[in-house]
Amino acid sequence: MRRPAFSNLLLASGFLALTQMMVPTDAAAEARLALVIGQSAYRTVPELPNAANDAKGMTELLGNAGFTVTTAANLAQNEMRAAISDFAGKVSASGADTVALVFYAGHGLQIDGENYLVPVDLDPKREADIPLQGVRLNDLLNTLGALPTRARIFMLDACRNNPFPALSGAGHGLAIVDTKAGAPGSFISYSTSPGAEAEDGSGIDSPYTTAALTVAKQPNLPIEEVFKRIRVAVAQSTDGRQIPWESSSLTTDFRFFGESSGQQPSLPGANSMALASGTRSVEDWRRDLQGKPAMVAYELVITDDTVPAYQAYIELYAQDTRTPRLRTVLERRRQMLAWERATAINTRASFEAYLANWDNSDLAATARRLLLRVQNRNYGLPVAAAASPAPVAVAMAPTCPCSTPSPPATPVNPSVAPIIKKRVDDTPPKRKVVETPPKRRPPSDQVVYERAPPPDRGPPPEAVMQGIGIGVGIGLGMGMGGRGGGDHYRGDRRY
Repeated sequence: MRRPAFSNLLLASGFLALTQMMVPTDAAAEARLALVIGQSAYRTVPELPNAANDAKGMTELLGNAGFTVTTAANLAQNEMRAAISDFAGKVSASGADTVALVFYAGHGLQIDGENYLVPVDLDPKREADIPLQGVRLNDLLNTLGALPTRARIFMLDACRNNPFPALSGAGHGLAIVDTKAGAPGSFISYSTSPGAEAEDGSGIDSPYTTAALTVAKQPNLPIEEVFKRIRVAVAQSTDGRQIPWESSSLTTDFRFFGESSGQQPSLPGANSMALASGTRSVEDWRRDLQGKPAMVAYELVITDDTVPAYQAYIELYAQDTRTPRLRTVLERRRQMLAWERATAINTRASFEAYLANWDNSDLAATARRLLLRVQNRNYGLPVAAAASPAPVAVAMAPTCPCSTPSPPATPVNPSVAPIIKKRVDDTPPKRKVVETPPKRRPPSDQVVYERAPPPDRGPPPEAVMQGIGIGVGIGLGMGMGGRGGGDHYRGDRRY
């Protein structure tokens, strides 16, 4: 009787232990590496106390989720670049079945359409200093994007306000980064919408990190669903002032806690409408939102976070208290999408198109500067192409009337025609003079060597006597000695 009870207890305890091992993460199926950076102690601007707290909280969360975490705080430029390089080395050594995650808390800036992470030693005197003193976000994305990995996840709590007074012309927030334009298998999340500024928060963590630490712990949530719930939570906690944003090109499923299947991302049943909304039009959203309470409709469009969803909500719920906030979000999103297109195309037409619609935006000054840069960059090519016929036309203009046969009707200066004729007639002789010398030499050489007698044969006596009789004096003392074929003379040249 005791043995079955003991056996059942042993089986139950073993099953419980196995369950506890598998709930946090399926670590055996994939390697998980994370780099967590917290930038609080800035040297030239007020510090960000919450950034250090955010890094600590994320380090603990990711460690519990099966990540091997490297945490770095208050990095100067060279230290940040070294940390990224070292982390890339670890990811490369870990193999292709690796999930690499980078969490960054601190200041971020966009300059000329480029996003920069801000080292603690950054001290800019002008906007042109940022590329020299900052760390480009694209350098981080490209460094990890060049490595064979299963997935790359970037969480950027970096959209705080610009604290540097010398950068008054910098745009607010961060510019859009489309992961679909780079290597597949990437997921990037901003703490707020592109072009907007995130709040540092009144608690120990920022609103974005606070939501992430809570939502990501929920088991078996695909990463897409995790960040949709984070967006709703942040929008609620900030009364719509901050709405996180993400872009994904993931090709496999990922869950922070629970088993990641490694297959294509599955559609969660409760939010399949939101995930499928990439192809949904304003009309589709109007039909789906029609008749729903404003709060329910609001959470649906926040979860989707697309222009058609916001547009439909604004049209249907014009009197709702949340509508003015969403109208601001929609206007800024359209502007940032236009800005992304302008900087991606990077032509005169693209910047002029942006300025035609957003001439009074915070990015207008940057657009004008980039427009001037593009014009200067392209100035040489079109002008050279256009200038090449111009000198020809200018050079031909004075000569064409003179060289044509029509000028006989110009009796004012009758001497012009003869002068031009002489110039035209003088050119052929010059060409003949250059060509004649090579024609003289080859025939003379051929005649001499063809007529020269063989070296072993002496001149016939008749020729010798004939030469003496004529009295020309060519070889009187030669030829009579036996060889006579050594030297020949023709006129005054020796061959």
